[in-house]
Formats: sequence, C-alpha cells, structure tokens
Amino acid sequence: MSIGQTAIILVGDIMSRLKDLRLERGYTQIKMQMLTGIDQSDYSKIENGKRYLSFEQCIKVADALETSMDYLAGRTDKKEPYPKAIMK
Repeated sequence: MSIGQTAIILVGDIMSRLKDLRLERGYTQIKMQMLTGIDQSDYSKIENGKRYLSFEQCIKVADALETSMDYLAGRTDKKEPYPKAIMK
C-alpha cells in the first residue's frame, strides 16, 4: 500500500468516525460548532472529506466527542478517551 492509499483510507476513517460519533452522541453540526469553535459549514466539509482538520481542531473535536485522536484516525477501536495528563 502506498502513502497516498494510506492517506485516503485514513481520511475515510476519520470522516465516518466523526459523523458516527456525532450522531451517536445526539449532536448536530451546530452543536459541534458550539463545542469546538469550528464553523458549521467547515465542519460539514470535514465530515464530507472536502476539508481537513488541523491538529488543534482534531484535539477540539476529539474532546467534544469524548474520544481520542487515535480513535478518530482509526488507530484503535476503543472509543473512550485517554485519561487527561495532570499539568504541574
């Protein structure tokens, strides 16, 4: 599998996992806008693969959906988020 093929699979995983988790939580795209600060139209484009998430946006989305970035990327099937690190 080439890097390009891997990227396409990853984007597909993220898109479907974002939408599935959002619907599972009962959230609308407007609710996601309120939770993440990502404009609803941009969020829609992300779910439809027409726009990519920045690293910072991915963190916000994972937090809003109460999951991990690894789950969104398809690196794990465990939906639960990791414990938060305690800042000193």
